[in-house]
Amino acid sequence: MDLNSLFNVKDKIVLITGGSRGIGLMIATGFIANGAKVYISSRSKDTCDKVAKELSDKGPGKAVSIPVDLQHLNEVKRLANEIKEREGKLHVLVNNAGGNWSAPIASYPDAAFEKIMNLNVKRIFSLTQACLPLLEKAASPKDPARVINIGSISGLTTPMSETYAYSTSKAALHHLTRVMAGKLSNRQITFNNIAPGPYQSKMMAQTLKDHGDLIIADVPLGRIGAAEDIAGTAIYLSSKAGAFTNGATITVDGGITSRPINSKI
Repeated sequence: MDLNSLFNVKDKIVLITGGSRGIGLMIATGFIANGAKVYISSRSKDTCDKVAKELSDKGPGKAVSIPVDLQHLNEVKRLANEIKEREGKLHVLVNNAGGNWSAPIASYPDAAFEKIMNLNVKRIFSLTQACLPLLEKAASPKDPARVINIGSISGLTTPMSETYAYSTSKAALHHLTRVMAGKLSNRQITFNNIAPGPYQSKMMAQTLKDHGDLIIADVPLGRIGAAEDIAGTAIYLSSKAGAFTNGATITVDGGITSRPINSKI
């Protein structure tokens, strides 16, 4: 059993939404460093194009920019069609793009709740639905295609701040993934969640700035996540090593969900 073959993702075609920053960028960097061809999407064309060039320059894999606004169904369909026209198949779909909103219950906007649920759940369903034919083209019994949804430990525990829509959306996403695994894996596609804890990202930046010491104190390993932690998990799920892992929610949180959270954030 060769270790390099077991975790090999070379030449796989990967689509990562929200791949130009944060956890999406960490995952994209890991795939490209191991020879995959990665399509990254984000709303900002300038940012997406810039990051794709920087990632490709590092190699040995290649990054391609496809800017889209995933809040809109027509943009979701355009993204899937771009992959179809360029590649005709897709080995790995990483649904990472998402949003957050924190506000006291009395002033939590209805529009914000709808926006978060739409992006974090509904459009993940829409994109996966649109990409199914492409995933089936790349799939085989020995090496299935993969759908990896980026959930959150906020969907597994009571969050420390008032992120009502975010935590609810991530819990819904975890369950949606299990339903897809149960209903669609006969197409030789696996469906799994990664539930990250705290990582250095734009979404977490202010929280870590304000409460970093308290957050780290809640992590049994005594640190926040690194790029290798989250990229390694995604590569495992996309390689032969993860070919029989299906319908799982893998926490990559340093052990936070294994202990009571005592912070007062």
